[in-house]
Amino acid sequence: MTRLKPIIARTPEELAGALGLSGAAAKEWQVQHSLLTRLKEIAKRQGITHAEIAKRAGTSRTRVTAILNDDLDHVSTDLLIRILASLGYRVKVSVVRSESAA
Repeated sequence: MTRLKPIIARTPEELAGALGLSGAAAKEWQVQHSLLTRLKEIAKRQGITHAEIAKRAGTSRTRVTAILNDDLDHVSTDLLIRILASLGYRVKVSVVRSESAA
């Protein structure tokens, strides 16, 4: 029996590389994960149900439940922003030059 050696990824870029994906995909995951983390904090703090979040955001409860359970497959960044906006929050974006791009 062959033992598989685990791969440890410490950054989104390392994870993307291990999965054979681009650095751009890693950055997108990083942005989505940041939005998801804040969404979870806000939902918990406000004590709001998945159904209420869905109603406010104009999406399904099933989709909100999946998102809050870390399932971001087929979830766009704009949907996460729309959900946060429906809860009274806005997202600020900043663009800075990457050290690796220099």
